[in-house]
Amino acid sequence: MTGPNNGDLLKRIARLARENRTLEQDIKKLGEIIEKITAENKSLKALHKKSQSVTQNEGADTGKKDRSLKFNMTTILFADMRARSKLIEGMDPVSVMDELDEIFFEFDAIASKFRIEKIKTIGDTFMCAGGIPEKNITNPVDVVMAALEMRNCLENHESRRRGPGNSIWEMKIGIHTGPVSAMVTGKKKISYEIKGDTVHNASRIQAVSEEGSILMSVMTYELVKEFFNCEYFGKLPVKYKGNLGIFRLTGLKPNLSAEGKGRVPNRSFITKLGLIQFTDIQEIILDKLERELPRHLYYHNVKHTVDVVTEVELIGWAEGCTDEEILLLKTAALFHDAGHTVSYEDHELYGARLAREMLPKYNYTPEQIEAICSIIMATRLPPQPSSLLEEIICDSDLDYLGRSDFIPVSNTLFEELKAQNKMREINEWNKLQLRFISGHQYFTRTARSLREVNKQLQVERIQNLITG
Repeated sequence: MTGPNNGDLLKRIARLARENRTLEQDIKKLGEIIEKITAENKSLKALHKKSQSVTQNEGADTGKKDRSLKFNMTTILFADMRARSKLIEGMDPVSVMDELDEIFFEFDAIASKFRIEKIKTIGDTFMCAGGIPEKNITNPVDVVMAALEMRNCLENHESRRRGPGNSIWEMKIGIHTGPVSAMVTGKKKISYEIKGDTVHNASRIQAVSEEGSILMSVMTYELVKEFFNCEYFGKLPVKYKGNLGIFRLTGLKPNLSAEGKGRVPNRSFITKLGLIQFTDIQEIILDKLERELPRHLYYHNVKHTVDVVTEVELIGWAEGCTDEEILLLKTAALFHDAGHTVSYEDHELYGARLAREMLPKYNYTPEQIEAICSIIMATRLPPQPSSLLEEIICDSDLDYLGRSDFIPVSNTLFEELKAQNKMREINEWNKLQLRFISGHQYFTRTARSLREVNKQLQVERIQNLITG
C-alpha cells in the first residue's frame, strides 16, 4: 500500500507540532525525530505514535530514546569558576584548563555522593540538580551540603597545589528550588536537559554572587533554614513576579556541625535529615505494600503499618527516646510487616532482609541497620523484647488490644486467617482472642497507661460474644 505523498505528510507534521506545543515539546527535538521517521519512510500512524511518545506523562518509561518529565521540586546549583587573570599570566593555558577539568571531576564526585545529578558544564560553569531523576524531599539540603563541600574542596585543592593564600581560582555559587521540565535522552548513558524559570533564576543568582559566596533563593532558604545559618543578601528582580529574596550561606548551625565550626555535619545533623528523609522511604515502602501485598491480608495491610509507625513515635517520645531512637523505631515499624510481600510465615525475617538491602543508600550506618533489624524481629509472637525500643514496637504492634475498635480490628485478623484456612469459626477465634488478651501485658509504662484499662474492657466484650 502506497504511503501519503510528501505534501500531505508535511502538512500533517505541522499539525502534530502545533498539537504538542501545549505539552512544552522541544520543537528542535521533535523536528529531528520527524526527519528521522520521514527518512525511514514510515507511515503517518507510526509518525504520530513516535511524536506522542516524546511527551509521555511524568515518570512513564515507554522504552523510547527521548521523553519529557516534570519535577515539582528540584534544586538547581550553578558553580561558576574564574581564574584570576593576573595570577595566571605566563601559565600554560592547557595546564589551566586541565586543572579546571580536575576540579570539575571532584565536583562531579561530590554531586554523586549527595545523589545529585550533574547536568552539564557550560564553559567555566558546573551545573547540577537535586531531585532528578529520583524525586526526594531532602534535595534542597543535599544541594546546599554539596555546595559547602565544593567550596571546601576548592580550598583544599588550592592549598595542596600552591599553599595557603595563593589561590588562582575564584568561585561563585547560586542555588534555587522550584519546578522544572527535563528532557531525558540516551539509553546506556542517560542525560537530562532541564529548563524552566527555576533554571534561569538559579543562573541569575549565581551571576550576582560574590567570590567565595554561596547564595540561595528564599525558596531554598525556607527549606534548609533548620540546618544552616544564612544571612539576608538582597533582592533579585524577577520579570512578572516581583523581587526574589536572596540569602547568603554562612555555614551549618553550630549544634549540627562537627566541633561547631559550621563545615562538617555531625551525627545530630544526619539524624535530623534522616527524620525528614524517612518520608521518601515511607512512600516507597507503602507503595510496595499497596502493589504487592496479597489481597487476603485484611489486617496486615497498609493501614496497620501506618498505625504502628504512628504509635512507635507516640510511645517513643513519651518514653523519652532520642531523635535517633525515634528514627530507628519508625524505620523498623515501616519494615516490620513488609516481608508479607514475600511470605506470611517468617515475614519478620524477610522484612529485616529488605531493610538491609534498602537502607544503606539512605545513609543508615551498619550499626543502625542491625538495631532496626533486631527491633523488627522482636515483633515475632510471642513477643520477648530485650530493650526499650523492642518493647515499644511490641506494644505498638498490639496496640489494637486496648483500643475501642478492638472487635472490628480483631475480626479483620480472623478473616485474614480464615482466607488461609488457618481459622474456621468466629466463636473459636473469640475464644483464642480471650486467652491471648487475658495473658497479655504491655511492656512500657506509656502503653499500660494508655491501653490497659480499655484492654480489660475488651475481655468482657469478648466473653459476651462467646457461645457455648
